[in-house]
Amino acid sequence: MSAATQHYDVVILGTGPAGLQAAIHASRKKVSVLVLGKENKSSLFNAHVENFCCLFNVTGADMIGNGRKQAAGFGAKFSDADVLSITPKDNGLELKTEDGATIDASALIIATGTHRNRLNVKGEKELTGKGVSYCVDCDGYFYKGQKVAVVGNESAAADGALTLTKIAAEVHLVSERLDVSTTLKSELDASTVKVHLGRKVKAIRGDKEVEALELSDGEMMAINGVFIEQGAKGLLQLATNLGIQLDDEMRYIRTDKQQATNMPGIFAAGDVCGPPWQVAKAVGEGCVAGINAADYAKRVTK
Repeated sequence: MSAATQHYDVVILGTGPAGLQAAIHASRKKVSVLVLGKENKSSLFNAHVENFCCLFNVTGADMIGNGRKQAAGFGAKFSDADVLSITPKDNGLELKTEDGATIDASALIIATGTHRNRLNVKGEKELTGKGVSYCVDCDGYFYKGQKVAVVGNESAAADGALTLTKIAAEVHLVSERLDVSTTLKSELDASTVKVHLGRKVKAIRGDKEVEALELSDGEMMAINGVFIEQGAKGLLQLATNLGIQLDDEMRYIRTDKQQATNMPGIFAAGDVCGPPWQVAKAVGEGCVAGINAADYAKRVTK
């Protein structure tokens, strides 16, 4: 392991109620824990909670703040960096983050919540699967030597655009405002990606397949495919690369009663495992995932 690589027994993706509860319980079992993600990206952050047992009229931001303090008090570490890739390796996983860090983990808990990443513009629904995609890692190869666009403001969009430069002939990134790490921004600046800042997609045009993007200023951008990549790396990308089994509709992660997935050392909790969308469910599953991930990490590091 290189000097620049950090090692943690348990790495948790997501700082919502599932991720924070997992961090609390894993840390209490005396293993090293790292929580990755931006707290204000949790759907709980802007919520007002009135149906959680034993608590009255609390804000989601307060719950998240208190949860972070609790987890940190037991030794958990936190980073706001988004994950760009996860690669299985002997007795663990290797994660690459947007700030250039490499992290080794013995166990992983996915608690990223759900992200509804549609643009909701004319032509999007009709052309999904006909040039509209939500996963560069899944569908990028089909656009070898063609003109493509990526739409989004954060790490998934920037990383997706960089990935496509190795496949497509021409890559555009349409971003209202680019919110990525300085490391990822530097990579983007040094690449061949054509960045269109301060602009939005008004419509996706095409008859039987995508032919162009209509931008907010009226420009028609001729392309063969568009990738809608909003927020951090989404569940579909991560699951596809790791071989994690999803449900029949390819929307949620399947787990057993220990919150373990079909992949050794990978657990999941909260909204990524499906409805109901309740804090109580997320906290319960986070507790189970944290305990079992810590126990798994202890076994493989003996």
